[in-house]
Amino acid sequence: MAGSDKRKQSLYFPEEMLKEIQEEATRQDRSLSWIVQKAWKIARKEIIKYPSVNELPGDDDERGSRE
Repeated sequence: MAGSDKRKQSLYFPEEMLKEIQEEATRQDRSLSWIVQKAWKIARKEIIKYPSVNELPGDDDERGSRE
């Protein structure tokens, strides 16, 4: 990463999910931020496959399918 941009950002997680992330951060002796950043890097390729909200319903979008 060329130059670290450390902007402050608030993120909101369901209570149980946050608890799990905190437990994993403790287990690995890492920060919450580190865990979330690594999770994003791992999941990014899969998440990119999800359709955007601007795509037409029915374009393989399970959320908008009209079956």
